[in-house]
Amino acid sequence: MTFQILITLLTLGVAVVLFVSERLRVDLIALLVLSALALLGLVTPTEALLGFSNPAVITIWAVFIIGGGLSKTGVGVIIGRQLLRLAGPGEVRLIVLIMLTTGVLSGFMNNIGVAALLLPVVMDIARRTGRPPSKLLMPLASGSLLGGLMTQIGTPPNILISNALEENGLYAFGMFDYTPLGIVILLTGVVFMALLGRHLLPVRDPAKSLKGATAAELGAMYDLEGNLFLLRLPPGSHLDGETLAECRLGAVLGLNVVAIIRDGHPNLAPQPDDLLKEGDQLLVTGVADQLVSMKNHHLLQLERQKLPIDQVMTKEIIFAEVELNSGYSRLGQTLQQIDFRQKYDLMVMAIWRQDRVISEDLENLPVALGDTLLVQGARGSIAALKEIEGIVVSDVKKDRVSWLNNHLMTVRIPSESTLVGVPLAESRLAEAFGLAVLAILREDSTQLMPTAEERLQANDIIFVRGETDHLLTLYDLRELQISQEETPEASQLESSRIGLVEAVLSPHTTLIGKSLHQLHFREKYGLNVLAIWRGGRPFRSGLRDMKLRLGDALLLHGPRSKLRMLASDEDFLVLADEIQEEPRRKKIPIALAILAGVLIPTIAGWLPIYISAIAGAALMVLTGCLSMDEAYRFIEWKAVFLIAGMLPLGIAMEQTGTASFIAEGVINLVGPLGPMAILAALFVLSSLASQIMPNAAAAVLLAPIALNAAADMGISPYPMMMIVAVSASAAFLSPVAHPSNVLVLGPGGYRISDYLKVGIPLTLLVMVVTLLVVPLLWPL
Repeated sequence: MTFQILITLLTLGVAVVLFVSERLRVDLIALLVLSALALLGLVTPTEALLGFSNPAVITIWAVFIIGGGLSKTGVGVIIGRQLLRLAGPGEVRLIVLIMLTTGVLSGFMNNIGVAALLLPVVMDIARRTGRPPSKLLMPLASGSLLGGLMTQIGTPPNILISNALEENGLYAFGMFDYTPLGIVILLTGVVFMALLGRHLLPVRDPAKSLKGATAAELGAMYDLEGNLFLLRLPPGSHLDGETLAECRLGAVLGLNVVAIIRDGHPNLAPQPDDLLKEGDQLLVTGVADQLVSMKNHHLLQLERQKLPIDQVMTKEIIFAEVELNSGYSRLGQTLQQIDFRQKYDLMVMAIWRQDRVISEDLENLPVALGDTLLVQGARGSIAALKEIEGIVVSDVKKDRVSWLNNHLMTVRIPSESTLVGVPLAESRLAEAFGLAVLAILREDSTQLMPTAEERLQANDIIFVRGETDHLLTLYDLRELQISQEETPEASQLESSRIGLVEAVLSPHTTLIGKSLHQLHFREKYGLNVLAIWRGGRPFRSGLRDMKLRLGDALLLHGPRSKLRMLASDEDFLVLADEIQEEPRRKKIPIALAILAGVLIPTIAGWLPIYISAIAGAALMVLTGCLSMDEAYRFIEWKAVFLIAGMLPLGIAMEQTGTASFIAEGVINLVGPLGPMAILAALFVLSSLASQIMPNAAAAVLLAPIALNAAADMGISPYPMMMIVAVSASAAFLSPVAHPSNVLVLGPGGYRISDYLKVGIPLTLLVMVVTLLVVPLLWPL
């Protein structure tokens, strides 16, 4: 082993560890690998960037756009609906038609996109036939993975394998060279799922069917009625005349108001500006514990003592104004994204934007050109700001000093408060009451600018910036009475105007890792999230601050007009057929003609696939099948950067002899057992790799190993490369192995064990069939 091989193996090992840990995004890992290879001299700077101009990468993003055009015109979903409606109520027929339909469409469209398109259709069929969606959704995901094997453009590994052959001066697999084997594997998967796999899938109560279910069924699925209760505004309540938003029920108590009942008439899905009146009953979802605790114990006690501003200033801790100009590079980002508090060691008290003052929810407010921030911090930290381009620091103007003085308050932490012992970061003083803590007075000592880790203690005196009205609301909320009347059923949450439906995050979503609070979900979409289904169970409290994950299913309640608007949002898939965005049906003939125009020249050998794919993508936009903005959204940029970043590692493995070194190891280990053992070893290695890293990365890494193994054994490279293509897409063992698996996780109510029960025998069966068929089609 040479030093270069050792360095390459170490780079590969670090990449694998990072993929498995999931601490970093896969595209970022790929870019780090690219950078490391260039810096270590394992590839030249030019070779490091070759991935971005590689024909395979270009083909992949162009195919994403073509698939997007077919999606927006409704080709896939219309074909899917017509075929699946022929299936009837029988479970076996349903599974067979779902997998065949998904598989055929996945041969020409992005398999994730096909799964997303047909998800609402399959959910609708599950409801109408009384079948649990858990019996149908995993076949949907598996069919999309298996169907992608049937053509060159069906899945990225196929495109990469063809490209690797061409770059090594060999005959490259064409558009339908994958088809004979792909059809056999798809049919094998269909037979397995229809005869055995369906018995391994979990059985859910058909009444708990998600998509298109009635409000009662959804309520049962999410155990919604267990968290529904009534609150009453007693006569003389201080909340009389307040808006729903001003009451801060969600921020303070974590409750969702789903209806206001007045004089026996329910107002479903009330808006934030709806007024409350004494005697109103509020139908809410959530946990009553916080309200009960607040009624029995004082959370905070407002002190009469007013605090002058000079009490939170010293020679070192001062206030300053920070104006943001056009040169500031972080405009448009929130204070949280900038990490303003930690990065600059400063606390933002308020933001002046034109003629208004913003002092609430500052962490989630994108800063804008011309904003003036009132900050508190050490002189040194404020002086350091002056060195940053686009920032102008100045003394605080008198009117802003006056504003701050008027908004300073003193509150005490009573000994019985539930905040005792809680770190400031978890106290939710900012989120619930809009308070910024400037100082803590404790045993005659004052702690200015306490850290987020500082724990509150009994009888602490806290100096805060905030609105007195918000604290007074705390006392007003204690007046609410928990009604003993019978709670309305979940079925009563719907009307002709108000709907209760589910939505999942789409494969193209940009919302991963963001909370509903950060997204201002209620304000932006006008809908309430009543529960989130994750990991096989519903979450009904603490939703405001839960970070969204791919695979989450959100139970939404609100006006049907708002639900229709959400259905057109690229970040969500609404699981209700009647609310789906209307496809551009008039463009279907054009989209199909463009697809034919891509396939025919490629099959005939008139044009390489990457040229015809680019032309097809451009025509999809030019003819209005989708807009340019939509085209960008359909491109899985994560996959593009992943592949472009990992291709140089394949080059380094080839040039340093690492691929040959690994190939020799495989041959020495299983070579005495014959070529079939080599094929089996490659399948196992590639299949396992695709469970812990994206299948495209697995194909990039295994392709040079397969080519070197074939050369060392003196056998044809084609069966080896076909094995890698198939096994890289055999990602059935876990939800994270492929986005199609994650997509059905929430709606199907699956657990990781469900994927293992079905995935292990399916992977073994696909391996056996592949090993039997490949030598017949591509002799060794």
